[in-house]
Amino acid sequence: MLEPNGPLSPEIYWRRRALAIGVIVVALAIVIWLVTMVARGGDSSGAGSAAASTTTSAESSPSASATSSTPSSSSSSASATPSATTSAADQPAAQPCSDQSLALKVTVGQPTYRVGDQPAFGTVITNISSAACARDLGAGPQFLVYTLDGQRRLWASNDCNQDDPAEMKTLKAGEQLSYKGTWFGTTSQPQCAGDRLQVPAGAYMVVAQLGAVRSAAEPFNLAS
Repeated sequence: MLEPNGPLSPEIYWRRRALAIGVIVVALAIVIWLVTMVARGGDSSGAGSAAASTTTSAESSPSASATSSTPSSSSSSASATPSATTSAADQPAAQPCSDQSLALKVTVGQPTYRVGDQPAFGTVITNISSAACARDLGAGPQFLVYTLDGQRRLWASNDCNQDDPAEMKTLKAGEQLSYKGTWFGTTSQPQCAGDRLQVPAGAYMVVAQLGAVRSAAEPFNLAS
């Protein structure tokens, strides 16, 4: 390459060549940037469409589920109400609880009391049959204290409490009722007859009874 003033020096030649390469690199960078911006513009538009469709589906999903669940709950409540009304109207009264349908378990508050204390007893009545039944539990089950050999009855909780009003209780199959009682540590007799004497120290047992149903005996001690 020749200039009007003569041939170029090598230094000027390489500077101009580097400048030309730099211009080309800048031009390519501008072209790549323009292409990238155009591509991003297309992507952002597509992303906006996707976001819009996602938002629409997310908003419509609860509406659809709410619409589908509402008739379900309405129909279930509608069917439950007549069912309850019908069963309440047509359900027969529970049959009386036979002795064979009940079970009793007795407990003692602690294994040893001192003479003069008031031992605490508890009992659980369980309907062991497969159907509901009714029983008069106005007086509740009675507690009976015996000598440990079971030969002598010392006290019964109903000896002096025989005027309790009737109270029918219905127990579902497997249902349990709990009762508690306290013994003053003295003797008693049916109809509350005779004197009530302090029971001395010794080993005793308590039994719960309801009609002909009796629990297993639970031992305890009175210490002096």
